Amino acid sequence: MSDDIAAPAAFEIPEGYTALDWRRGFVRQIGPLYRRVEGDSYRMAFRVEEQHTNGMKNAHGGMLMSFADMAWGHVVSVETSSYWVTVRLTIDFLSSAHTGDWVEGASEVLSREDDLYIVRGRIWVADRTLLTGTGVFKPIQRREPRPGEKAYTAGGE
Repeated sequence: MSDDIAAPAAFEIPEGYTALDWRRGFVRQIGPLYRRVEGDSYRMAFRVEEQHTNGMKNAHGGMLMSFADMAWGHVVSVETSSYWVTVRLTIDFLSSAHTGDWVEGASEVLSREDDLYIVRGRIWVADRTLLTGTGVFKPIQRREPRPGEKAYTAGGE
């Protein structure tokens, strides 16, 4: 059995988005993922493909949770130039996404305490909210800043 997935159908990536070059491990199975940076804000996105769906041809809840984890936790990478882990993720499912939908996600930092980042996030398609929730994320390993990231400082200072 192969772990190859079908190439995504050709489509036009929305303006301002670029593909993330994440090809290792789990992300290789659920990608491709995209990112858009505008000033101090950023969004992540993906197009719902067949491999992302459940038996009803909607985006699988596990896919949406995984995407929320990455889209909401990514703020830690931007703020600290570090790898991070998820401590807690709380999600409310409000609607579904369908094959071909462009799903976007973003978050905002609510607080930083004891080197933990508490964020509030949202996942949506056009004007329809799919998920809302909160997450707690912890930076664990410093690395060189990537474009658009800040240098790591313990405690978010």
